[in-house]
Amino acid sequence: MIRNLGTQNGLEWIDIEYPQANELEELSTKYNLHHYTLKDCLEPDHLPKYENLDNFDFVILRIHAPDAPREAHVIQELTNKIAIFFNSKVLITVHRRHLKFVDELHLKYVANHKCSQISEIVTKIIWYAIHSYEMPAIELDNEIDTYENVIFLKQIEPSQLERLYFLKRKSSIFKKVLLLTHDTIGRHRSTKNDEVGIQDIKDLHLKLLTMFDQAQEDVNNLSNMYISLSAQKTNDVMKLLTVFSVFFMPLTFIVGIYGMNFKNMPELQTEYGYHVTLVAMLAIATFIFIWFKRRRLI
Repeated sequence: MIRNLGTQNGLEWIDIEYPQANELEELSTKYNLHHYTLKDCLEPDHLPKYENLDNFDFVILRIHAPDAPREAHVIQELTNKIAIFFNSKVLITVHRRHLKFVDELHLKYVANHKCSQISEIVTKIIWYAIHSYEMPAIELDNEIDTYENVIFLKQIEPSQLERLYFLKRKSSIFKKVLLLTHDTIGRHRSTKNDEVGIQDIKDLHLKLLTMFDQAQEDVNNLSNMYISLSAQKTNDVMKLLTVFSVFFMPLTFIVGIYGMNFKNMPELQTEYGYHVTLVAMLAIATFIFIWFKRRRLI
């Protein structure tokens, strides 16, 4: 669907939502767009990039998808793509899903004539794209803190490791997107009045990149801690079973000897043999218990 968001001060903004091949071909013919760039527009998993073409600058950005499912762990589910063609007179934005911020940006900056140049509008789009990762970064940090408290209190469950995997994938994907967007921020040139806005983008980008880098490290540490605690829990169980086996091994040995069915076993004729055997077994168990206590094994 092609939307003409207005022609003001000689500036034209065309927005294409849910693009079709024939619509892109029509624009390609009208504005002489390269067919390889149009192919990039239709690829759902294309990563951020910035290209200087003959008559347009071409930018691909990825924006966080607020409706992404909790278990999302691939870039297509976690982010939405927007492709941008622009020069001094024309701005063309292409996206496969509805992006609410496009209408907000148009009403706030274009309709009110707050942006006098196409490059300034592109700066706002880049800012919206980077800013969309701020809330996920905060939510990710809070969720990591929650799991950190649970794991260190040793309230571990099998489902927690799966959830840590999704957190790790999210932080890794967001960090990757922001790293690739760094080139776009560095190569974008706008007006002198827009220098403060570009610096704000750089500051926000560095802040979010640091947050996702820290989140990725924290999740890795929590995963290792979870595995260590799970191994420790298994070791505690094995230790308990070992203690029981040490107690019963000598007793089982004695019972096994006197359970044999040989006729010539003198102890079987002893009047107090049964009682002596029980006392001996009790003494062995007591000795083992005292030895474990002194060694601080129980």
